[in-house]
Amino acid sequence: MSITFILFSAFIILAWAALLIKWVLNQPRGNDKMNEISAAISQGSNAFLIRQYKTIAVVAVPVTLILAVAFGIYVALGFVIGAVVSAVAGVVGMLISVRANVRVAKAAESGLAHAMRVAFRGGAVTGFFVVGLGLLAVTSFWVVVRISDPNDIFPLVALGFGASLISVFARLGGGIYTKGADVGADLVGKIEAGIPEDDPRNPAVIADNVGDNVGDCAGMAADLFETYVVTIVAAFILANSFFSGDVNAFFFILGLAAVAALATPIGMLLQGTVKEAKGIMNALYRSLGITALLSAAGFYFVVNSLTIDGGPSPMALWVAALVGLAVTGAMVLVTDYYTSKKFRPVQSIAKASETGHATNIISGLAIGMESTAAPIIVVVAGMLIAYSVTGSIFGIAVAAVAMLSLAGIVVAIDAFGPITDNAGGIAEMAELPSSVREVTDALDAVGNTTKAVTKGYAIASAALASLVLFAGFREEINALSGNTIVFEITNVKVIAGLFLGAMVPYLFAALAMRSVGKAAGAVVEEVRRQFKEKPGIMEGTDKPDYARAVDIVTKAALREMILPTLLPVGVPILIAYILGIEALGGALMGVIATGVFVALSMTAGGAAWDNAKKYIEEGNYGGKGSDAHKAAVTGDTVGDPYKDTAGPAINPVIKVMNIIAVLLVRLVV
Repeated sequence: MSITFILFSAFIILAWAALLIKWVLNQPRGNDKMNEISAAISQGSNAFLIRQYKTIAVVAVPVTLILAVAFGIYVALGFVIGAVVSAVAGVVGMLISVRANVRVAKAAESGLAHAMRVAFRGGAVTGFFVVGLGLLAVTSFWVVVRISDPNDIFPLVALGFGASLISVFARLGGGIYTKGADVGADLVGKIEAGIPEDDPRNPAVIADNVGDNVGDCAGMAADLFETYVVTIVAAFILANSFFSGDVNAFFFILGLAAVAALATPIGMLLQGTVKEAKGIMNALYRSLGITALLSAAGFYFVVNSLTIDGGPSPMALWVAALVGLAVTGAMVLVTDYYTSKKFRPVQSIAKASETGHATNIISGLAIGMESTAAPIIVVVAGMLIAYSVTGSIFGIAVAAVAMLSLAGIVVAIDAFGPITDNAGGIAEMAELPSSVREVTDALDAVGNTTKAVTKGYAIASAALASLVLFAGFREEINALSGNTIVFEITNVKVIAGLFLGAMVPYLFAALAMRSVGKAAGAVVEEVRRQFKEKPGIMEGTDKPDYARAVDIVTKAALREMILPTLLPVGVPILIAYILGIEALGGALMGVIATGVFVALSMTAGGAAWDNAKKYIEEGNYGGKGSDAHKAAVTGDTVGDPYKDTAGPAINPVIKVMNIIAVLLVRLVV
């Protein structure tokens, strides 16, 4: 196990991504109408990201200067590298997604199998870039830092901070955009005008399709890139503390990520051929399962190649790594159960829709709350097992790293969703044959579930990563103060911090939801204006002004993302300087505890609402146009900002607070 092997793994998966880009771009693009629609989606996506990252730069530049003054040039450099590479991972993936969508729509003319292959390989580009760039950035910067000071890994914390800050902006800004456009388009299009989803007469339809890319592709990529990097950095902190900087402990952590990176392309290739719609999800899960099995075998090689002085036995470390893989599998199954149309939770919401809008909302809220129990049990079980077999919190770090090592294939499965969603929109707007729409609908239906499954995985991994970060925070305090700190529940400052930290996810979610409401309201007013001033739109004799709707929702998203993002940055700083380090520790415990529950409830509940609507649209409980369907549309509209804005954005909020706390230790202890 060496630097050469680890960097080789990173370059191999990036090379695979490059080959996939070439393969996807070589696929047929369809007719002029299809390409015109795809170009509009691409232009809108690019315009939003350019303006978003200009806004982020306004925040990032002063933060860089502050870090340079407070901690030195290496810490500032780490922050810049983390931020830039995180942005690159999301942008490159999104650029391919917006080019893959039209190719999937064209491939659907040839049947399900080829369309599935194009969509999944397009999504794999994003996944491979997340893992490849993450592994490359951490390993390369670690080598640079060791040259300066072999015993100092603190600049790596800033690397994680840079990735985390980008993640909050990308997740929240993209989420506000996608759901502001989606909700606005649905409220006027489906409910008021009675036109289908993705109908070209809807002025917000392009903005809606743009949102799928900036939210579910670029946003998710930044989210899991950040979790991937932060988890490795947190494991480094514990390894440095527990094993006196033994270099083998660091190689072990990177080795787990490296062998899983090599396994990921194999899992993608062994997906198999999909012949019918019910086989789509099985094929995606087959890729995930094969990647996990190959990774497990690779982990065995890693644990037997290195000896960590004073560390757990190789077998104990291997079991801890297997626990991380098992938690991933369990989270996939649990989330699938709560969000798939095949099972009780979604069907119960659809059934409740028969009796009206209120009962749909009540049922959806109940399912969202219920959906938190099983994932928490899975995470707790994994945590306890990993701790018991290794005898230390480092075992939990190993499980978390093993879990995040699968990020490449998981992000590939997630990015499959927005690609197929856009492909369906292009097929509808370009008026392609019904046989094409049947293929894209089948892919899109699965894509909705895969996005929910990925969010469940992201939340569970964030929970483990945050626990490891909290342990690293405590170890940093102990190392600098020379004392062993205990955050006792009887300490009034710890309790005060606990309540303040627990408040953050709720307040953040409230601000995010309100932001979506404002953005959606602006879209509704614009769509109504165009329908009123251009009656020819509904008759097909006049064209909607798509660009106007795109511009409105872009401005709204960028304006509304600032205040919520300042919350997880400002709260730990204020607590540390006003109430002290003990209160800060309590705040971290509070934000982890409530954040995981709020995120799980929102993401699973929102996805269940969405699929309940789709279940009715398939002909159940009266089908499209029925009273049950109208109630389900309302539920879906409420669930949209739950599952795609507030819920997912809480993941980076938890980690931002923890990593800022680690940075603050050197200033306040």
